Amino acid sequence: MLGALIGDIVGSRFEWHNHRSKDFPLFSDRCSPTDDSVMSLAVCQALLNSEEKHTDLTQETISAMVSLGRAYPDAGYGGRFRKWLRAENKEPYNSFGNGAAMRVSGCAYVGTSLKHAQNLAEIVTKVTHNHPEGIKGALATTDAIYLARTGASLEEIRTHCSNYYTFDQTIDEMRPTYHFDISCQGTVPPALQAFFEATSFEDAVRTAISLGGDSDTLAAITGSVAEAYFGIPQDLRTEALSFLDENLSSILSAFELKYPSKIIWYWWKQCAHSVRLMVKTAKGVGRSSEQRSRCLLPQASPFIWWISGANAQNQACAPSI
Repeated sequence: MLGALIGDIVGSRFEWHNHRSKDFPLFSDRCSPTDDSVMSLAVCQALLNSEEKHTDLTQETISAMVSLGRAYPDAGYGGRFRKWLRAENKEPYNSFGNGAAMRVSGCAYVGTSLKHAQNLAEIVTKVTHNHPEGIKGALATTDAIYLARTGASLEEIRTHCSNYYTFDQTIDEMRPTYHFDISCQGTVPPALQAFFEATSFEDAVRTAISLGGDSDTLAAITGSVAEAYFGIPQDLRTEALSFLDENLSSILSAFELKYPSKIIWYWWKQCAHSVRLMVKTAKGVGRSSEQRSRCLLPQASPFIWWISGANAQNQACAPSI
C-alpha cells in the first residue's frame, strides 16, 4: 500500500516539470503527497470501515473520499472530481482518467482471491470512474498487485496483464515522444512497463518518473505493483512516512496493521529462500533431508539464528512461511 504513496510523493515535484532521467535525489523538500495519496488512503479507509462482505463498500467509499477530499482541498484533484466532491448527489461521471488506477492498491491486499480483489476494485472505481476504460485500468493495476504479492513471477504478471493492454515498447523507446496523458489507457500500460523493466522498488519508481508525463500518478501505479513484488527498503519507508501528517499516517497504520506491508513479507521471503539453500546443503544437522528442507526461520533474526549454530543444536524449526 505504501508503494503507491511513495511513487506519488517522489513524483509530485516532477508532474509539471518532467525529469526524463533516472538520476535525481529521490526525496526533496519540494515533495508532498497529492490527490493520489489522499484518495488511495480514502479507499483504504473505506475498506477498513466496510462490513465483512463489503455490501456497503460503495457508500463507505463515497463517504471516505468526500471526508478526505474536503480535509485536503488543495491536493491537486481534477476538475470533474472537484465537482463530484461538491455535488449533493454523488453520481459517477463516466471518467476513464488515471485516477481510477492510482487509488486501488488497497483492494489487492484485502482481496482473498484475484476475483475478490477485482470485485472490490470495481466497486471503489465505479463511484466516479464508470467508463469501461477506467474500470479496465483499475482492474489491470489490481491484478498486477495481487499477483505480485501472492508470488507470481514477473513473466506471469506480464502475461496476465497482456489480457488488458499491449506491451510492445520499452521505456527507452517510449520516452522521446511520451507526453502528459491523464487517461488510464495512456498511463497504466507505461506504468506497468516501468515495473516490468525494474530491478528493485526504487528502480521501478525512478524508471516511471524518467518517462515524463503525469509523473506522480505514473510512479504511484508503478510503485504500488513494485512494492508487492520487491518490497520497500526500510530507509525509503521511513523517509516517505515523514511526509504524511498524523491523519494520513493513522489511516495507513490501521490498514497495514490489518493487511501487513510487503516489506515484512519480502524480508522473510528473501531470508527464507537463503536459509532453504543453506539447509539443503548443510551436513550434520541430525535431521532427514526432508526435515532439513522444511526448516525455515525462527521468529527473529534468521541469519544470526543460523550463524549462532541453533540449527546444529537441533532446535525446533519455525513454521513455514
